[in-house]
Amino acid sequence: MKIAGLFAGIGGLELGLHRAGHETVILSEIWQPAGAVLEHRFKGAPNVGDVATLTSLPSEVELMTAGFPCQDLSQAGKTAGIKGGKSGLVTHVFRLIDRSRPKWVLLENVSFMLRLDGGSAMTRLVSEFERRGYRWAYRVVNSLSFLPHRRARVFFLASIEGDPADVLLVDDAEPAGLQTSLQSHAHGFYWTEGTRGLGWGPDCVPTLKNGSTVGIPSPPAILMPNGEIVTPDIRDAERLQGLPADWTKPAERVARASFRWSLVGNAVSKPVAAWIGQRLNAPGAYDRSRDGGSVVRGDWPKAARSDGKACREVAISEFPKWAKRPSLQDFLRYEPRLLSARATAGFLSRIEKSSLRFVPGFKDRVRSHLDHVRAIDAFVQEGRTLLAAE
Repeated sequence: MKIAGLFAGIGGLELGLHRAGHETVILSEIWQPAGAVLEHRFKGAPNVGDVATLTSLPSEVELMTAGFPCQDLSQAGKTAGIKGGKSGLVTHVFRLIDRSRPKWVLLENVSFMLRLDGGSAMTRLVSEFERRGYRWAYRVVNSLSFLPHRRARVFFLASIEGDPADVLLVDDAEPAGLQTSLQSHAHGFYWTEGTRGLGWGPDCVPTLKNGSTVGIPSPPAILMPNGEIVTPDIRDAERLQGLPADWTKPAERVARASFRWSLVGNAVSKPVAAWIGQRLNAPGAYDRSRDGGSVVRGDWPKAARSDGKACREVAISEFPKWAKRPSLQDFLRYEPRLLSARATAGFLSRIEKSSLRFVPGFKDRVRSHLDHVRAIDAFVQEGRTLLAAE
């Protein structure tokens, strides 16, 4: 299919679709650092910039993609809802649908949108597509299906040509059971938290975040089997999204290198998009025995579909596949950075005051890491003092 990629970010969704043989003919992305990446990586597809200035899609476009802004929908964001200043930009999706009538539309956003404001965001999407005669299906898909990265996102597919359920709701896999220990496997967590949650990830990292609007990175921490607590290199963060290392490097031409963390945190996982692209090429046959009860709009499950007559919950997991992958510690290719003494001390203070339950031995390892990095800092400072004295 020929693709028009709206709110394209750094093109993770489009790159995955390319892996299945589809082709992007036009992109729309207004943020300059992301635009620099698109210009370098998608040379055959012009970036028109602001979607509000796009009057119609090229006539050959069959698939419109849109990872529309999630700031107003995410649990970590403003939670203003789909009418918020950012997420409300989805209105341009419907304006362009009305003008160009693409056969297929693929949307991606945070799973929190299913619950926010009584599910009003999903209710609006469904209503708008049904009013235009599109059949639809959606599903929460977890990147952990393919990578050591736990990232649940809603993928919403609508069509006036085929049945989206034959694409999104056919493949289902059982995650491989894994017994981990602090001695044998790496474990990811959010070092910036510790009082209300931890994001604990056995042999995986929790969801990569987009950092701050001023370019302050927020990578997760990883407790390695040797007891060190590290944060991954940006190139491994890209790889944890299924992207080639240094995919976002072109952004450094127009912004600080730290903004690359925001680009990666906002991206769509390429392997998930590639799976959808493959199913678009070769749809399966939806098994109606998966149908559950009718969905009460506002109480949205993790997967549902409409055949144009009824809207039903679908019994299916977040995992369309379970790809074989190396352990997290073996996945990391680039030298990580030790979590600093200041960051570790702040985190330790929070978890020692917290009522959360932690894996036995975790706090001890945090304390040991703090002693380790403080010793390194003292050694470095001593060396600087001796050099100054000379």
